[in-house]
Amino acid sequence: MSEKRVVRTEAAPAPFQGAPYSQAIVAGELVFVSGQLGLAPGETTFEGKGIEKQTRQALENVKVILEQAGSGLDRLLKTTVFLADLADFATMNSIYAEYVGAAPPARAAVQVAALPSGALVEIDAIALAE
Repeated sequence: MSEKRVVRTEAAPAPFQGAPYSQAIVAGELVFVSGQLGLAPGETTFEGKGIEKQTRQALENVKVILEQAGSGLDRLLKTTVFLADLADFATMNSIYAEYVGAAPPARAAVQVAALPSGALVEIDAIALAE
């Protein structure tokens, strides 16, 4: 088994409220990105109160973490989108489509009872490494 490498970038938020997890882990040929909220780096409040801004910021966070790992959105294999309200699905989906391009990854999208600090969306990802 290959060693794992922790990925850390200041261009994305640090683990939420100091929680014990990494932004991402590279293991072998894969990058595992932890769930990203709609928080801008260094901020403690969400990027806007609407699903549009929070989705865009969550995807920007995934993007910069993947880039730090030597990967990119074009190398995404699988994502999971957690929504506080499935009524936001269509809006999230249209923004998501802008980021994943013509060859989108496999994806699950689910409604959850709650997300940290009242977030509207959280997105995690698995991608090919370098």
